Amino acid sequence: MSIGLETISVLKESTNLGGFCRDRLSPLARSDQRRWGEVYVRGLVTVPGRKSIRRICDTVVGTRVDQCLQQFVNQSTWQWEPVRRNLAEHVTEVIAPRAWVVRDAVFPKNGANSVGVDSRYVPAAGRTLNCQVGLAVMLAGGSVGVPVNWRLLLPRSWDDDERRRDRAHVPPAQRHRPRWHVLLEAVEEMRQGWGLAPAPVLADVSDQQDVEPLLWALEERGLGYLLRVGQHVPAPSARASSGRACTVGELAMLAVRPAARTLNWQIRTAARAATTRFVASPVSRDAEAHGNVRIARRHQPARHLLAQWTVGRNRPRATWLTNLNVARLPQLIDLVKLDDLAADHLGRMQDDVGLRHFEGRSYRGWHHHVTLASIAYAYRLGRELRESREDLAMRPYA
Repeated sequence: MSIGLETISVLKESTNLGGFCRDRLSPLARSDQRRWGEVYVRGLVTVPGRKSIRRICDTVVGTRVDQCLQQFVNQSTWQWEPVRRNLAEHVTEVIAPRAWVVRDAVFPKNGANSVGVDSRYVPAAGRTLNCQVGLAVMLAGGSVGVPVNWRLLLPRSWDDDERRRDRAHVPPAQRHRPRWHVLLEAVEEMRQGWGLAPAPVLADVSDQQDVEPLLWALEERGLGYLLRVGQHVPAPSARASSGRACTVGELAMLAVRPAARTLNWQIRTAARAATTRFVASPVSRDAEAHGNVRIARRHQPARHLLAQWTVGRNRPRATWLTNLNVARLPQLIDLVKLDDLAADHLGRMQDDVGLRHFEGRSYRGWHHHVTLASIAYAYRLGRELRESREDLAMRPYA
């Protein structure tokens, strides 16, 4: 793992796992809840292989107290929001996040009764899976990416299935909503409810046909963004010679001209080195009202299209829309790389701290599990970075 100076002290703990848990779980009012929370986090960190409640009890407690731990995770009424806020404030303090990265987390499941489960096409897997899909907002900076806020994406099939909803204890207000609504709600909770200093929002919305509502909503709130969009998406206010709306992909191809702001970037892997080109081009926008929102053009940063080209290819590899300053193109590309870094950390969480090992079926239990898994990963990541720092300190010419 590459470790920058800015991440050497990341995720500091209070001398040990117990101290770290006590700090992170301090918002819980009851001592027994804090105690069971520590047992669960300790199990997620230390139990090898599958981190089931039974194995956590056997390894951490040494006696069969499955029912107690099961009740704490799945039925207890403790609120996860203050715990997430506590973790977010801690991570923000020690790494100064450069971006809030929004990623999907897939939880493969058997059966049809686990909360939010449905048969869906999963782009990362390239096939249809029976699964839950969660949305994670991650604080990312340097070599660190930690999820601090979560949402469960409920499919339409759960809206009117009262039997399944009752069994999974889904609150009446929780219904299927467009992903961008859920994304915006999670970001707003962090910005307004938790009072965190906002960082640029990074998200992959390439499967969405209409991204304009999300762009306007983020701009209305004064938030910077870098959104990966599909090349088939209509480019705002851009027109082809025929008069029809240009797609983002077509606009990217038009942007490759001598006057465009470009930057060549070397990507080195173990197998080879390749050159990729980033091209930034302005995107015009109407100052008309979008829905019920009216935004004056002069008060908003300009929108730009950022396209990544592999040298020798005739179509862009990826495209983004952004309202960030493209004059600082290297910094913008660094944000693109933070999206990849966040995806890597979320993937590591699947097995490292048992993110996908949750066995419960309830709405409350799912939120409890992902919250405690985030704490476990924050601790584990901090421990890895400290060990790497100590290893570097032992080298005479480090």
